[in-house]
Amino acid sequence: MSKILPGTKTTRMELLLLKNRKRLAERGHNLLKEKRDSLIMEFFNAIAEIKEARQTVEANLKESFSALTQAKMIMGPARVIEFANSSKVSANLDISTRSMMGVRVPVLSISQEIPEFPYSLPDSSAKLDTMAIKFQEALKAIVQLAEIESTVKRLALEIERTKRRVSALETVVIPRLEATTRFVKLALEEREREDFFRIKIIRDRITAEQ
Repeated sequence: MSKILPGTKTTRMELLLLKNRKRLAERGHNLLKEKRDSLIMEFFNAIAEIKEARQTVEANLKESFSALTQAKMIMGPARVIEFANSSKVSANLDISTRSMMGVRVPVLSISQEIPEFPYSLPDSSAKLDTMAIKFQEALKAIVQLAEIESTVKRLALEIERTKRRVSALETVVIPRLEATTRFVKLALEEREREDFFRIKIIRDRITAEQ
């Protein structure tokens, strides 16, 4: 009896309500399973994107630091630091969201204001330009990686929540509704049998008295 929903009435109206609740629970269960499967697919797609994005970041940073090292070798570390300190490059990170299977995931974009480089060609190296461009590309790649990694985390959380809801419907809600429906149905059938025998006894007595 522990599976029976508390406060259940053994009436036909209650039986109809329980059947409707069971149908809704089963429909919700199916929809949640579909959502879970779709989320898992999106999750693994994002995982694949992370691998590619990390490789891009690593390649860009490797090229950036290689150019920086070469610029230092040609111009000297002090001169490179001087140019870096006089640079007025700025970057703005724009953050918005979009919906993915009902999950709000981030959309990150970076806009960079790049004025003319604060040095002249005669007193600098082409490696300095290369270094600046490579670091700009690396920054964009890092922002893209952050977007994908955040998306993966949010999808993982939603998958876990959806799994718990599917499990609760499978192991608790639907079984209790089924058990309660059987309980009410059996109670109604027993009452019908008792009413039938009661009516039969009364009819037999009336017939015997006539």
